[in-house]
Amino acid sequence: MIYRGTVVDIHARRLFWGEVVVTGDRITRIHRIEWGDGGPPYIMPGFVDAHVHVESSMLPPREFSRWAALHGTVATVSDPHEIANVLGIEGVHWMLDNAARAAFPILFGAPSCVPATMFETAGAVLGADEVAALLAHERIGYLSEVMNYPAVLAGQPEVMAKIAAARSLGKPVDGHAPGVRGADAIAYAAAGITTDHECVALEEALDKIAAGMHILIREGSAARNFAALHPLIGSHPDRVMFCTDDLHPDSLVVGHINRIAANAVQAGYDLFDVLRAASLNPVHHYRLPVGLLGEGDRADFITVESLRTFDVIETIVAGNCVAREGKVLLDYEHCSTPNRWAAQPVGADAFRIPAREKRIRAIGVLDGQLITEHRIVEASIRDGYYAPDPERDLLLIAVVNRYTAAAPAVGFVTGFGLTRGALASSVAHDSHNIVAVGASYDELAAAINAVVECGGGIGLCDGQQCRTLPLPIAGLMSDADGSTVASRYAALDRLAKELGSPLRAPFMTLSFMALLVIPALKISDKGLFDAERFALVELEAQ
Repeated sequence: MIYRGTVVDIHARRLFWGEVVVTGDRITRIHRIEWGDGGPPYIMPGFVDAHVHVESSMLPPREFSRWAALHGTVATVSDPHEIANVLGIEGVHWMLDNAARAAFPILFGAPSCVPATMFETAGAVLGADEVAALLAHERIGYLSEVMNYPAVLAGQPEVMAKIAAARSLGKPVDGHAPGVRGADAIAYAAAGITTDHECVALEEALDKIAAGMHILIREGSAARNFAALHPLIGSHPDRVMFCTDDLHPDSLVVGHINRIAANAVQAGYDLFDVLRAASLNPVHHYRLPVGLLGEGDRADFITVESLRTFDVIETIVAGNCVAREGKVLLDYEHCSTPNRWAAQPVGADAFRIPAREKRIRAIGVLDGQLITEHRIVEASIRDGYYAPDPERDLLLIAVVNRYTAAAPAVGFVTGFGLTRGALASSVAHDSHNIVAVGASYDELAAAINAVVECGGGIGLCDGQQCRTLPLPIAGLMSDADGSTVASRYAALDRLAKELGSPLRAPFMTLSFMALLVIPALKISDKGLFDAERFALVELEAQ
């Protein structure tokens, strides 16, 4: 097969009109016809997502890859800790098996933090021995994000054993250390951790680069840090990669890493620095089995209409065209639906807490960020109970244990903006119990019970009218095709905004309210959690 167009030579940082000859799964010859930009089509290395949780797309790996390939993605570096928190090692192996039929290579890591903390109930525990066993698997390429950074800084033996197991095999160790700077950043990197995708400020990223780490610029459905971190593309192009981290299905069908690359070029950064972050750096750092458009490389590349917008014409993986002109060339494939689900319906009275103080703690949501604020607010009290007050944007938030019968944990949140109704989800990082937010006790219970009834998923209730998107694979992923999942999710997202939420991604934001390792105030099935103290706290503020 011969491809003719403007070749984007990422190694020599040049453009030329030429031909790329593909024989089998290899590029056997690249022939230059003349120098310079000859116009479209542009033949260039494909994009790599340097950190993504496939589960957040609500699609299994193979189906995720079909839609990502539309946007020029030829590989991802993927942490399966979402399904691992539900199903343990069996869940990781399920992902590996499903990904074996994916459109492109998906490099999975060994989850390092299952559960993420001791302050929540998860479906599994992966100790140092289990992590070491996963790391020995030939298709496990790295140790996934080490989220318990206090344990790293304290030299906690179990965590350090997991890091040592990866380093002994020469496999990279991914980081996750929001807000860690200065001497702590140096110590964290010195432990063997090589990346971080949680920087929200340029100064923090520069501290970590100085400590020897690579920084991943993230643009996902909820967390978006490009605006703060993009100067690194110009100042440290060898230390930057692009990632989405968590991308919901409605976002995936629109774009992937190609959108970050387009934003970077349109912001004025050099094309080859941008492509270094989008392709070359992750391929080299993670030793991905992916070609970079060189003679003898595996034939993994894309053709695009423009080097500013990166509208993809074709995606070629191992010499095969997997997507062309907006159409996926791999068929949808059914898959099994493993799950762990013991949640039971709850009544509205379960969320009524007797009022003891006038001031309470509330989670303060920040749109576009995973971090939250720890707010102290005046409680709304009705009939002797703490009550939601939608007029003040003070809503109920609750977590219901999905693994065993237990009373729900209840708190309050600001920033969701619902004037009525409730949202619920079994996608609740990282233990994936049911998290819900609501404007009334009854609607909160109704939304949770809608999710319980379908054995996991996301749900929305307005009064007693409920709609759901079932997620039968571990309560995280659908077994339907990507277009169906995206359209159903988009409908629920639209309805959430009609209920008053101003958030860009209400359900994605909701899913992170239980992520205890991200400051400042969060909630698990065991109660409110202060991430800065790393301890559970009372609802009442003294």
